[in-house]
Amino acid sequence: MITIAFIGLGQMGKLMSANLVAGGYTIQSYDLNGSGNRKSAQEAADGAGILITMLPDGAAVRKAALAALPGLQAGAVVVDMSSSDPGSTRELEKDLRKKHVLLLDAPVSGSIKGAKEATLAIMVGGDAAVLKHVQPVLEKMGNRVFHCGPLGAGHAMKALNNYIGGSGTIAAFEAVLVGKAFGLDPALMVEVFNASTGYNSTTQRKLPQQVLTNAFASGFSAALMTKDVGIANGIAKGARVPAPYLAATSKLWRTALKRLPRGADHTEMFRFLEKLRTPSRGAAAPRSKKRQKRRRST
Repeated sequence: MITIAFIGLGQMGKLMSANLVAGGYTIQSYDLNGSGNRKSAQEAADGAGILITMLPDGAAVRKAALAALPGLQAGAVVVDMSSSDPGSTRELEKDLRKKHVLLLDAPVSGSIKGAKEATLAIMVGGDAAVLKHVQPVLEKMGNRVFHCGPLGAGHAMKALNNYIGGSGTIAAFEAVLVGKAFGLDPALMVEVFNASTGYNSTTQRKLPQQVLTNAFASGFSAALMTKDVGIANGIAKGARVPAPYLAATSKLWRTALKRLPRGADHTEMFRFLEKLRTPSRGAAAPRSKKRQKRRRST
């Protein structure tokens, strides 16, 4: 059976790599935190036919892939399962191709629960023949594998998916805050949302499991959500598609990230929104910088 190098053993990566081990694969792993069974990216990649990266962003993926490159076999496949920018993915492919190494982008959705239960949705960009070669490996980590198009398409799909998730998170949190101020019970609101047309992943999981319990520990950081929504906004700009709501959503996540504690979970957006204040009705209007001329009496 093929040897797999796995770089990136965070909350998602350690569960995904464990499922590969349970599936019978030999895993050579590395992480900067020292939790892998190899001491460097190159050592993890030594003799591997597939290299999987599960890292915070495209810059980290590029650094890891190039560090691992000397250890990879010719014809090996790098599978980037991180949430990266499509443009940086295409640039990385050019460098790997020079060494006869192939690349697929295959980001995932499904959170920690999906990683643990191997029920992740996997969005793949790249050559269909290369995907066919690695699909048995991907199916040990997820139960739905989608071929989204050429290289970069998987990362574009993931960013747009997370934009929907990020905007839905804000909408649901705002609705609860408005309802609470009106006098509605937040727990009842969540129950009603989930029985009605307003339900989404936030009303089904984030509000009842993270916000109403004050846990705020979904395992997906505010920094990652901000990055992904920003990537989606960049794709819209690059395609010259007006997307005002996307732009506003991206700006709000950036603002929240600056004010939230370092390493904050993305569900702490609720705390950021909760602390926002509107000017009081009795507040004096700002004076005009220009003096108004007095009218002459007639």
